[in-house]
Amino acid sequence: MAKTNTSFICQQCGYHSPSFLGRCPECGTWNSLVETISEDRKIGVSAGRQISAAKIINLKDVEKQKYARIGTGLIEFDRVLGGGIVQGSVILVSGDPGIGKSTLLTQLALNVWQKELSSANNVLYIAGEESAHQIKLRTDRIKKDCDLAILNETDVDSIIDAIKTHKPELVIIDSIQTLETSDLTSAAGSVGQVRECAHRLQKLAKQLHIPILLVGHVTKEGNIAGPKTLEHLVDVVLSLEGDPTSNFRIIRASKNRFGSVDEVGIFEMLEAGMVEVTNPSKIFLEQRVLAPGSAVVATMGGIRPLLVEIQALVTKSFLPNPRRTGSGIDNNRLQLLVAVLSKRLGLPLYDQDIFVNVTGGMKVVEPAADLAICMSIVSSFKDTLIDPKVALVGEVGLLGELRSVRLLEKRKNEGKKLGFTKIVSPENVKSLSEVVKLLLPQTKS
Repeated sequence: MAKTNTSFICQQCGYHSPSFLGRCPECGTWNSLVETISEDRKIGVSAGRQISAAKIINLKDVEKQKYARIGTGLIEFDRVLGGGIVQGSVILVSGDPGIGKSTLLTQLALNVWQKELSSANNVLYIAGEESAHQIKLRTDRIKKDCDLAILNETDVDSIIDAIKTHKPELVIIDSIQTLETSDLTSAAGSVGQVRECAHRLQKLAKQLHIPILLVGHVTKEGNIAGPKTLEHLVDVVLSLEGDPTSNFRIIRASKNRFGSVDEVGIFEMLEAGMVEVTNPSKIFLEQRVLAPGSAVVATMGGIRPLLVEIQALVTKSFLPNPRRTGSGIDNNRLQLLVAVLSKRLGLPLYDQDIFVNVTGGMKVVEPAADLAICMSIVSSFKDTLIDPKVALVGEVGLLGELRSVRLLEKRKNEGKKLGFTKIVSPENVKSLSEVVKLLLPQTKS
């Protein structure tokens, strides 16, 4: 039988050490040695094993198969996955603390459980952070008179034994950072523990053909905690995003082996759980106030068009360095657009504080929002209202020109559906100065 032991391996140069070292003696990198399980094995015939030649497969001999999927009862979630949870897949769901990861997955578990009431153990919820009583409070809030199999355990080997015994239809682990194996001496949540536990669960999912959903913590920078290997091991990486002060949550995929990464799902977090938003554009605009500084952009949430309001406030600054602050947009992009407005339109913004906000807690990162950002700033600066029936879309170049964007027809159709009679885009206007003359003709550009 193979003897199991551990060693510490540098993640930069591959140096092996029998004990932990703060600095790698080989490459000099600090904190790069990670505890890893190694096995001393005899190889070849002396180990009593016959090594057979690897079999080569030609792609033309491989039959195309459709993946068997489990419907979650959440259309928005299934859309992001590509139609449901694929049997035997490993899905990592990450997000900030309190964003709603556990609520969303509990709701998903209850939906799958409800499909097969004859089996109370068809879904196994493994809780490493919460007690069964805490989960009971959440399930009662979401759905009364429900049942769910809960396992309070953090030892990954015990968890694997329980899964093999019960063979549930779906496994949810909350969270991967709380799991550990006694084969490693490091603490739960360390790079070695996270990688080894995820690797064992991934092998189990493929062997038993059971889908496993892993909840993942994030760092203060917003990256998934643990090694990058974790994201390579799993089949799907989902992130749940949203402004903590807003009820809206967006789930998107950064990796999906069984579908597209262009789709997004939108939810509203209420007392009774996550409620799917079927017409997000209407909700994001329903509280719009008609005032200078407001502009509507036709952006894309994956391949789905969304209309959101961008608000700007331009006011006299009494600071040596005027502020340029953006919420829901990239601050570096805001600085660039303000420079373009000052240079190409001659606007004296050098002594103005500029604040830009995307309403509803949305984040807009695509360049197609440039035109709406610029026009909201111009509208606020000149204290002039933009026609409320106008939606804007277009990337603004450094020379003040408008550049084309993708999926323009989808954006235009979404705008017309919501009553916007005019869509200003690079298709009908070529420069930023032309847009100012078109929308704010009573002011000088």
